[in-house]
Amino acid sequence: MMRLSSTKWAFPLLGLLSVIFVYGLHMSLTSNSGDVSEGSDDVADKSLTSAGRRNETTEASCSLRKTVRTDSLLAAHFSFSVPVFQWKESFSEQAWDYLKERALPYGWKGVSVDDLKFILSHLNSSDLLPRRSPHRCVRCAVVGNGGILRGSKQGKNIDSHDFVFRVNGAVTKGFEDDVGERTSVYVFSTNSMKNSLKSYFKSGFTKVPQSPEVKYIFIPADIRDFLMIKAAVLNETVSSGFDKGDRPWKYFGHKPPDSFKILHPDFISNITHSLLRSKRLNNPKTRNVYMPSSGAMMLLTALHTCDQVSAFGFITRNYADFSDHYYDLVKRRLVFYANHDLKLEGELWDELHRRRVMKLYQRQLTEE
Repeated sequence: MMRLSSTKWAFPLLGLLSVIFVYGLHMSLTSNSGDVSEGSDDVADKSLTSAGRRNETTEASCSLRKTVRTDSLLAAHFSFSVPVFQWKESFSEQAWDYLKERALPYGWKGVSVDDLKFILSHLNSSDLLPRRSPHRCVRCAVVGNGGILRGSKQGKNIDSHDFVFRVNGAVTKGFEDDVGERTSVYVFSTNSMKNSLKSYFKSGFTKVPQSPEVKYIFIPADIRDFLMIKAAVLNETVSSGFDKGDRPWKYFGHKPPDSFKILHPDFISNITHSLLRSKRLNNPKTRNVYMPSSGAMMLLTALHTCDQVSAFGFITRNYADFSDHYYDLVKRRLVFYANHDLKLEGELWDELHRRRVMKLYQRQLTEE
C-alpha cells in the first residue's frame, strides 16, 4: 500500500471548515473522474425512494441537528435525509438501475441482484438505536483506537453514555479504566475485522465484541461484506467467495437479523463528497482507492443517528505525541496510507468540535 508523509497540519483552525467545504462543494459540482467523483446530491436524487428516507417527525431538544441547521455552512453539507443504512425498502428498480454501475462502497456493482434482494428482505428496519421516548436525548460515545486514550482515565465517562460505538481492533480487556468496557455498536468491514483479529491478537483483540446489546454495522467495501451479512442474518456458513465456509457466529454469536446493519452507498457517497472530499480523488494514483476510514464512517454514522456525540481516540493536532493505538506494546507512529486522508479527517473533527456539533476528546501528553 502506498504511504504518504505524516506532516503536521498546515491550516489554521479558524475558518478551516470553510476551506474544506468550499473546496469540496466546488469539486462535487465540477469533477467527473470515475465512480466516486460524482456529486452526492446527484446520487441521492437518482437512487432514493421516499420509503428509504429517514423519518424526521420527532427530534430531541438536545439534537446536534439543531446546531447544524443554525450554521449555514454546516447545513449545506450535512444531509440527514439520505438513508444511513440499507434495508428492505432500499431496493427499487430505479435504485438498482443506477447503483449497479457504481463500484463498492458507493454502489452495488458486482453484487448479484438476487443476493441483494434476499439480504435486504431480512433487514426489516432502518433504525439503529432504540428510543425509550420520542424526545429523549440519545447520548453516544464513539471510541476510536488512538493512543491518546492510553492513560486517559475516560472509561467511566465512556460507559456512562447511552450507547458506545467501537471499531475494528476494539480491545477493552485490561484497558477498562481508559476506554470502558461496554460496546453497543461495532463497525467494520469483513476485511478490517479479520485483519484486526490477526494483527492485534497479541494486544488483546481475541474476539469481536459480543453481548445481547451489540449491533453490528457492516461497511460494504467488498462483495465479501454482502456474503458475510447474508450468512449472518441466516445463521449459516458463508456460501461462496474468499470466506466460503466461514461461520459468522464465531464472530458475532447467534444473533437475530435485526442485530445487523449495512451502510447505504448513498450515505457513504454523501459523506465522501460533502464532508471528506479529499484531493486524492483528483489524483489518478489514489482516486480509485480513496475512501473515508472505518473510524470516520463510524463517527459520521453516529453523527447522523445520535442526538449528542462525544468522540474519543480520534486523531488530534498533537497525534504525533501518542502511539498509533492505545494498546500498542511499544510506541508506534501513526502511518498515513493513500486509501484514507487521516489529516483531512482530523481537521474536520477539530472544526466540528469547535462548532459544538460534537465533543472531541483532546489532551496534552504532559497531563500524564
